[in-house]
Amino acid sequence: MFYEIRRYQIRPGRREEWVAFIEEVIIPFQESKGMNVIASFIDDEDPDGYVWMRRFADEAERERLYAAVYGSQRWQQEIAPRVEELMFREKIQVTRAVPTPASGLR
Repeated sequence: MFYEIRRYQIRPGRREEWVAFIEEVIIPFQESKGMNVIASFIDDEDPDGYVWMRRFADEAERERLYAAVYGSQRWQQEIAPRVEELMFREKIQVTRAVPTPASGLR
């Protein structure tokens, strides 16, 4: 099992709009496809920073869920264009993290 910790840079002044969009549209859509979204955060020190976490059983599950979400017609035609308006895709940072034996997230 591993976590994907994703850090986004939202376009200046649009973070509130982004949070509403990800929590009302993106997260429910991804969860409907089987994604396990663990957390959603705003960066307290960066007014345009946003972080969220997803959990995967293994790489095969991640690949299957990525295909289900990002290959879907709804994602490509409706959600992705809005994502482009609200965030800088080229600044996405993704960390794959595996919990240690004593982690509460095991």
